[in-house]
Amino acid sequence: MKSKKIICGAVAAALTLSFAFSGCGLISSVNEEDMKQTVATVNIGKSDKLGEDVGGYVSVLKDEAIIKRDLINAFVNVGSNYINSGMTYEATFNTLLDELTNNAVLVQYSTLCLLKEAAKDISTEAVLTEYNAQADDRAKLVYLLGGEESEEVKRAQYNLYVSLNSALDSYEVTDDDDEEDYEGTETRTVPTNIDTTVEDYLPLDGDGNLNYGVYTGYDNYLLSDAGEYEEKDNSNRNTRRRAYSRFVKNLESNFLINEDEEDLTDILQLSYVKNQYINQLEQCVVEKYYDIFTKEQEDKISMVEDGEYTFVKNAYNDLLSEQEQTNAKSSAFETSMGNLSDTSFVLYAPATNGDTEANDDGVYGTFGYVYNILLPFSVLQSNRLTTLQSYRDADDVNYGDGKYFEDRNELLKNIVTTDQRAAWFNGTTDYSFDYTEYNEEHADNRLSPYTADNADRKYLFFENNLTKSGEYESVDKYAGMYTYNGKVTPNKDGSYTLIPNKLTIDDMLAEFSAYINYVLGSDSSVEYYAGDKMSEKSENYGEFYTRTEADFLKAGDDKEIDYSKLVYATGKVTLTDTSRENMFNKHSDRYKAMSAVNELQYAYTTDTGVLSQYIGYTVSAYETSYIKEFEYAAHEALKMGVGAFKVCAGDYGWHLIYVTETFDFLGGAVYAPTFSEERVKEEGTFENLFFEWIKDTMLSNESTQKRTEILQYFATEDTVTKLEKAYKDLLELG
Repeated sequence: MKSKKIICGAVAAALTLSFAFSGCGLISSVNEEDMKQTVATVNIGKSDKLGEDVGGYVSVLKDEAIIKRDLINAFVNVGSNYINSGMTYEATFNTLLDELTNNAVLVQYSTLCLLKEAAKDISTEAVLTEYNAQADDRAKLVYLLGGEESEEVKRAQYNLYVSLNSALDSYEVTDDDDEEDYEGTETRTVPTNIDTTVEDYLPLDGDGNLNYGVYTGYDNYLLSDAGEYEEKDNSNRNTRRRAYSRFVKNLESNFLINEDEEDLTDILQLSYVKNQYINQLEQCVVEKYYDIFTKEQEDKISMVEDGEYTFVKNAYNDLLSEQEQTNAKSSAFETSMGNLSDTSFVLYAPATNGDTEANDDGVYGTFGYVYNILLPFSVLQSNRLTTLQSYRDADDVNYGDGKYFEDRNELLKNIVTTDQRAAWFNGTTDYSFDYTEYNEEHADNRLSPYTADNADRKYLFFENNLTKSGEYESVDKYAGMYTYNGKVTPNKDGSYTLIPNKLTIDDMLAEFSAYINYVLGSDSSVEYYAGDKMSEKSENYGEFYTRTEADFLKAGDDKEIDYSKLVYATGKVTLTDTSRENMFNKHSDRYKAMSAVNELQYAYTTDTGVLSQYIGYTVSAYETSYIKEFEYAAHEALKMGVGAFKVCAGDYGWHLIYVTETFDFLGGAVYAPTFSEERVKEEGTFENLFFEWIKDTMLSNESTQKRTEILQYFATEDTVTKLEKAYKDLLELG
């Protein structure tokens, strides 16, 4: 979890030259001399609001000139975003200039604070002497960041190089771009964080050097010099050089490089790129000040008294007291349940109506969450089901629910399902990879996926997330080792021919239990039996299909449906730790089992709505909006607790329902946390997540407030001067 940073703004973050403004004619009237005009100056040293603590360093500040080239540069980089949102050119340029001046204010204030920080180790005079001795603005920024070998400077370089490679990638036309390759159109939801890089990732080699470079195809910028940069498919030195040529011409057409620059093949010596490097160094200066500021705030949160994190414990008690009021009614509680995540916590649950009296089965009602793997009827089966439903609904036909269920069972018996992840091969993005090929290339980091001993099952998904944990985010609640269940053949056009294996409900149960056992590292963690009760332990699954009309009805004149007869199987995963405090602890059995089932949802369910739910569907302890078969099975599974599952019949097909969480029917506090240093520092525990959430929320609020204060005090008429005459022509564009 990352806290919100005091960033300079969109202009500072935008580094790549937007392809959208390639050869932009809107600024064709601007000439080289015009680009050098000053459009604004910034000097917060003129403010009378600087405190004595940083006021002693004001002598290092000067009027910082923002020239027209800076404004054009900002427009070329991010202006399309504003224009496309409906803003006028006048509003766009005024907004961009405000961002540029705000950036300068933040950098100047951060500079003073970092000089003050550096003086703690030596003296104010010594710091000022060293700072003023630096050759130019770039060198001064590097000094503030700790020197050329500091991690902060390497991060500025890395951010710059990534943006340049990204720009060149967009300009590069490879040898196969003109060919009519396969363009997938299939879609299927993917988990969150797919191909998302870790924030603040920095590739360093064993000696601490930056292991990443810019690839242009020219000497000193070859692919062999680019470290971890991954080239485009079918790229070569010639296609890269042509991309670089397009990039340079775009810079020239927008007056972003000087006409007298001698060696246009040296990308890092282009004035545009040098300016972008300055921007990145400035951003790192602001972030370094932010790190100092947030450390001061974080110390408040991390106060420990009597072995407890006092600040966090008090925040927990305050939120618990609030939820005791807001969650007292079941309707409000169900809304709260729907918002559960690792940054939105349910701390209090109401008692159900069964808090004093048990229901007919002697068990109390329970709230909770379930996953749902839906194995659907085929088109032909669905058509037949529609006919059966018309019989049941007709007034002049003696065809009741019991007969309907009897006939529906014949259709259920013949349901077969297949792996639904074809779109992860043949969709708009190919997420698949052959793990056997990967293992051949990575003998020191081999994968051992689940294949059910089938040699045809060679394909996994999301290689970056699975194999580059330091660079890419992990995928929450997703085990990642379930191979595509079928045979895969790559085609020349980039598509795949897929022959999926067909599974009946019995096959699905076997696959379900085998994969959970695999993830848990056990041969016997999962057990299941036919029918509605684990205690009966029946292996006679065929009995389900032999039931006749009367079997589905309870005894009595009202002919009430006996939904227990619509449950095909019942099971339980044996978990060593079912405590709610470890729900998201990746080392716990309950998290691993949940991750395995969630992955199987992605592989098989045709109920795609559940894929967007954090830990599944919320299930009320009372009547729900789900079909009655599903409601009954879910309620009964919830009574069994976390790790329970049931298979029930329904009008959509088979539902394999797995319980991810339940709440005590007696109500009250959901957690009994111990905010000890050990628990708070154990990743994934409730205490750790709650602490990180409190810290993140507080620091985000504090940093936002601090940024607002800095700009409120120092982005004023006393410190910022805008020379509208110099850029009036830009305001009149469009």
